[in-house]
Amino acid sequence: MKNVREVRVKPAALLSLLVAVGVGCQRSASTSGSSAGTAIAGITSQVQQVNHVVVIYLENHSFDNLYGEFPGANGLTAPLATHTQTDSNGKTYKYLPQPINTGASPPAPDPRFPWNLKNGPFCIDDYVTPDQEIPDLVHRFYQEQMQIHSGMMDRFAAVSDAAGLSMGYYHTADLPLAQEAANYILCDNFFHAAFGGSFLNHQWLIAAASPRFPNAPPSIVAQADPNNNMTKDGQVDPYGYVINTSYTVNTPHPANVTTATLVPNQTHATIGDRLNDANVSWAWYSGGWNDAVAGNPDKLFQFHHQPFAYFANYADGTPGRAAHLLDEDDFVTAAQSGTLPSVSFVKPLGNENEHPGYANISSGENHAESLINAVRNGPNWQDCLIIVTYDEHGGFYDHVQPPIFDYFGPGLRVPAIIISPFVQQGIVDHTLYDTTSILAFIELRWGLPSLTGRDANANPLSGVFPH
Repeated sequence: MKNVREVRVKPAALLSLLVAVGVGCQRSASTSGSSAGTAIAGITSQVQQVNHVVVIYLENHSFDNLYGEFPGANGLTAPLATHTQTDSNGKTYKYLPQPINTGASPPAPDPRFPWNLKNGPFCIDDYVTPDQEIPDLVHRFYQEQMQIHSGMMDRFAAVSDAAGLSMGYYHTADLPLAQEAANYILCDNFFHAAFGGSFLNHQWLIAAASPRFPNAPPSIVAQADPNNNMTKDGQVDPYGYVINTSYTVNTPHPANVTTATLVPNQTHATIGDRLNDANVSWAWYSGGWNDAVAGNPDKLFQFHHQPFAYFANYADGTPGRAAHLLDEDDFVTAAQSGTLPSVSFVKPLGNENEHPGYANISSGENHAESLINAVRNGPNWQDCLIIVTYDEHGGFYDHVQPPIFDYFGPGLRVPAIIISPFVQQGIVDHTLYDTTSILAFIELRWGLPSLTGRDANANPLSGVFPH
């Protein structure tokens, strides 16, 4: 992989590409970033001190949207950080299109924002404080690529259903988690693994690959021209990969979803399978899980945020599900008692995950802080590494052009905060990472085979350790 702009791979070359990124393999010495093999060799002894990894997976904010003002980071004060926005014909806006309240029926201009916002990033806090909700913004596979616009980064407002809101950001100093970033490590070159939304990026977090849906109903299959420009949106791409929000054939899933559109059980390997093979303990902890599987899901329980539930090894009634798919309350109990598994993934319930449209920044970050403190005040803290990151950009602007890895991504930068007794403190790590770097770190720590070419070549967080 290269940290440079290239011509994105087109569908004609897709088949050979997917073979390259889809085959499981042992970790290679080649990783993203310069001299990464040497860096990895230098941190191996430090990595071995980590006996507990905790991944707190939040929702839908780009790096610039939350940490654009962070001192020392490549943020909104960097040279060329402001890309003037244009409409779909390439004409420069005089003002940003007024933000749209996508939650209104029908959607309408949001009166909290003025009609004459400057053409560029603007501060949301000037109009809506972080403890208030803002509308959701489109964040889908093809739309994110259209916003990136071949690296020109100038179509965020034009493509977004929330219009100018896509260019909004928050004052970093007011964020509850900003102090954690200041005390430990903020990664400012961390990209979400796959274009689009939560569904696909949760899959890449655990498998470094996209799910398959052979023979999906034509009504849910997207269409694209030879240059991979979308001509019809859909849940499944023309090659049979599930790219946008879809639900598993297993429970829990929404009661009103058409059965034919439910994603069949997946059988490719996940990080859970790799950990099981090595007899390493792990769990996926989800807010509201017990109520959802009992048939009483919270109104903000997000079914598509439960990636292991899409796999045969963790399907209804399996021992794998019973052992590894647990409620967030179980995580808090384990953290307090010092009985955390070696690897914990924590997915907060909807109202506590920061997702625009149904959650606010303050509540989500305060909840994340409570999870961090449950670990930090418990017996497992002494050998723990906590990763707080976001599944994807949520439709918000970021000024950094993503690198080119493969057909699926990566998408834009998202914040990632690394908290541990073992890491450097008070620095910004500029190393190139993506979501699969989390998998790469887990694989490095426990000597696991990689899942696909993506995590095999991802940098396993080498820059966070003293060197």
